[in-house]
Amino acid sequence: MSDSLERTGEPRASLFDLQQVVRGLADVRQRWRIAQKRSREPGGRELPSRDALSAIVDGLRGALFPMRLGPLDLRQESEDFYIGHTLDAALHALFGQVRLELRHQQRHTGAADEAAIEQQARTLVRDFAHSLPAIRELLDSDVVAAFEGDPAARSVDEVLLCYPGIQAMIHHRVAHRLYELGAPLLARIVAELAHGATGIDIHPGASIGAGFFIDHGTGVVIGETAVIGQRVRVYQAVTLGAKRFPTDENGHLSKGLARHPLVEDDVVIYAGATVLGRVTIGRGATIGGNLWVTHDVAPGANLSQARSREVNTNP
Repeated sequence: MSDSLERTGEPRASLFDLQQVVRGLADVRQRWRIAQKRSREPGGRELPSRDALSAIVDGLRGALFPMRLGPLDLRQESEDFYIGHTLDAALHALFGQVRLELRHQQRHTGAADEAAIEQQARTLVRDFAHSLPAIRELLDSDVVAAFEGDPAARSVDEVLLCYPGIQAMIHHRVAHRLYELGAPLLARIVAELAHGATGIDIHPGASIGAGFFIDHGTGVVIGETAVIGQRVRVYQAVTLGAKRFPTDENGHLSKGLARHPLVEDDVVIYAGATVLGRVTIGRGATIGGNLWVTHDVAPGANLSQARSREVNTNP
């Protein structure tokens, strides 16, 4: 194309009316801002950045697992120096992203108080930083669960380096803590970065106990208000979702209601199973593949395709 333009001497701008396109996009943006009651504010970026969060999580991954997810040339005697340097950069960058989210939150509730935002952001990032040892312990339990639960796993190092379920859980453990601390938008971005990379969709609001193992993982969906106990194992294409979506008096979806399953300790849910609604899957139960479950399951129960009629008729 460029060679043709050079031969004919035709200017690039003559192929289309660029100014008309720019004006059209400006008109659409303005209509959106009016519809969403957004005031026109001068200054730079108003929302957090996916690229920035991706870099922050990469730094946190390296700080959490320096000798396996850190730099290629890192030596053990330099671990603490590397972790300190990496966390300093990652947490300062996180502070900037938290501040953007808090400003965005306050913009919807009234005039932003910059001093209050600054202090709140510092407190949030400090509390998050102090959570990192506990996050590492939880992730260690997830890695061990994957190694012990998969006969194909040859080492815990293979699990950490290769398993998409562990990559998703690193993101989830980070995202869930941000969600708890009051940065739900940042948490959702972190979760969606893992979703895009692994095909595993875990809402950051979901509470997941120690020793969680996602085998294979593609197509797993875990909703916002799901509560999962310890030593739970799920396989690919498992959904822990909502059965219905209540609306308010204006017909709008009600937000924040508990609508996803409660999964107790030591449960196994096999590939393709769908569990919907605020139901309880009792401790030690096994849900067979491709089942559709919308009611409580007793502790220790073993549901399979052969018993699917019983599953549907005996709540």
